[in-house]
Amino acid sequence: MIAPSAVRIAEVGKSFGAVKALGRVDLDIPQGELFGCIGADGAGKTTLFRIICTLLLPDRGRAEVLGFDSVSDFREIRRRLGYMPGRFSLYQDLSVEENLRFFAAVFGTTVGENYDLIKDIYSQLEPFRERRAGKLSGGMKQKLALCCALVHRPELLVLDEPTTGVDAVSRREFWQMLKRLKAEGITILVSTPYMDEAVLCDRIAFLQKGSVLGVDTPCGITGLFTRPLYAVRARQKYRLITALRRYPHAASAYAFGGSVHYSDKRPAADLRDLLAWLDASGLEDAGITQIEPGIEDAFMALMELQGETGTEGADG
Repeated sequence: MIAPSAVRIAEVGKSFGAVKALGRVDLDIPQGELFGCIGADGAGKTTLFRIICTLLLPDRGRAEVLGFDSVSDFREIRRRLGYMPGRFSLYQDLSVEENLRFFAAVFGTTVGENYDLIKDIYSQLEPFRERRAGKLSGGMKQKLALCCALVHRPELLVLDEPTTGVDAVSRREFWQMLKRLKAEGITILVSTPYMDEAVLCDRIAFLQKGSVLGVDTPCGITGLFTRPLYAVRARQKYRLITALRRYPHAASAYAFGGSVHYSDKRPAADLRDLLAWLDASGLEDAGITQIEPGIEDAFMALMELQGETGTEGADG
């Protein structure tokens, strides 16, 4: 049985002067899903989220949130929505406890009424409940912002790059919290520039220059990369990338951690010939290992396809 839509975006576009932030975006997010929007800075994620949260009006198209129109029914949407913007936006001069009580009052509720939803998160903040929000660490600010977004038990939680600038441990804890909230029946829409977080979503949408390149499960997205993929290593990394890109059979070559991910135009690369090419390029220490593609590789392949087809878009 297909769940009803929590968010339905139909041909939504938005420009800021000459800058096209969103081209023509279509998305359908079922209730109860943990849905991720993945893309680099300027891909259009924040613009899309602000339209969903009724903070921006689309220039064209229609956004429907929890069955309500984002333009005519914005008050109904805001009552049912929890929003955590990318930049810390709570009152820095108020204490942890004061911020939480304030946001509960705004939504006509109390901290105690929905404490069971936030207790696992707030329990980590309680020792600092009298500390001003501006004096908290990055990870603690993140937890407080999430508590304030949840204090009225929203039906939809919208999180715009919530883990940017947060340490690895706090990032991992945050995603564990999201899994628990999903189990409570809350639909979650989250954006991130981190590809390693994409695999934690039920489905993901890749955004680039205001366009959606693809929507699928993490496994489905990685399945879009159909060519054999190889990790190539050598001490002189820049020289390695240059040599691989000059190789006559190269389809793609880009840096990835300590290696270069390389794909060949042929069904299977001739590794002996490739090694000979690298050796002739002064890279005698080069080594090649065949690997399985990941989310990042699929994203790069989708970007290459967009370039080949000339899909239009711009920053936002």
